[in-house]
Amino acid sequence: MGVGQTQRGDLRRPGVDLARKLRREMSLPEVLLWQQLKTRPNGLKFRKQHPIEPYIADFYCPEKRLVIEVDGIAHDMGQNPERDLRKDTFLAERNLEVPRIAAKDILKDVTAAAQSIADYAEARPSRPSKNGKLQ
Repeated sequence: MGVGQTQRGDLRRPGVDLARKLRREMSLPEVLLWQQLKTRPNGLKFRKQHPIEPYIADFYCPEKRLVIEVDGIAHDMGQNPERDLRKDTFLAERNLEVPRIAAKDILKDVTAAAQSIADYAEARPSRPSKNGKLQ
């Protein structure tokens, strides 16, 4: 089999394998938040470690075209702020909104953090993608 091929011979996007790896290696704040978001708060479906090539979103709500990024202390160091800005700009150009939540806020009160995300998402209109279809 070639790189990125399954036993059926299908080609996968390169980010899929990375996303699968990241799902197995989530940080504690991400795991705690996922435990809340996977219950579909406010009836909204969230995906974890969702590939949006060339990036991986920590969490994604397709109905609202909302990417949730969990920021730990490492996001403030070195070139990480610039990398986050490039990622946010890339996603915004694709009609995706990217609120960021501090990992410390999740650790402080995960239930409140998840509910604030769900309330924020629910208040947003369902948004079509650039081709007019809901994603």
